[in-house]
Amino acid sequence: MLDTIRKNGITLAVFAAVTTGMTAVINLVTKPTVEHQMALEQKTLLDQVVPPSLYNNKLQQECYIVRNPALGNMDPHHLYLARKDGKPVAVALETTAPDGYSGNIQMLVGADFQGKVLGVRVTEQHETPGLGDKIELRISDWITHFSGVVLHGADDKHFAVKKDGGDFDQFTGATITPRAVVNATKRTTLYIETLPSQLSSLPDCGGNP
Repeated sequence: MLDTIRKNGITLAVFAAVTTGMTAVINLVTKPTVEHQMALEQKTLLDQVVPPSLYNNKLQQECYIVRNPALGNMDPHHLYLARKDGKPVAVALETTAPDGYSGNIQMLVGADFQGKVLGVRVTEQHETPGLGDKIELRISDWITHFSGVVLHGADDKHFAVKKDGGDFDQFTGATITPRAVVNATKRTTLYIETLPSQLSSLPDCGGNP
């Protein structure tokens, strides 16, 4: 009886060791492919909010960390700096709309330093399917209407949903969600205008000043 238990224990231990080893090998082999795919997806997203024709640096490698209440909270947000021949021309900046109908809406806003919005994309949301989720590009082109819009200061009444007197459409039965996205885009764009003087002091994404 004891011999049988011992043999079964050894068999299980060997099986566990082999399975663990195989898992480690698979992870090691597939890791570069996964990382490459993630990098491609990130580049595609960045290029949607900052057109590649505007810059000639490696945008993904110019990553910095910013914290500011204009971004919806004081969490660290990634900022990607676009340069043209070495000169900063625009950024793609992660931001949060904290007042969505179903909680936080995570976004990526691209803008230059003169208040021009280059593009906006939603990266995470939990809004009502069929209503608020129209902020996602895969469901509606609503989010593309920010591209090329110029924000004329904090008092620009046009930069709001139509229900609030602005130019942006709201969704039938769901005004809260588009209002949250419009307001977050506005706050983020205003913040981006203040960034040129701060760029040299921002910590990079590796934590280095």
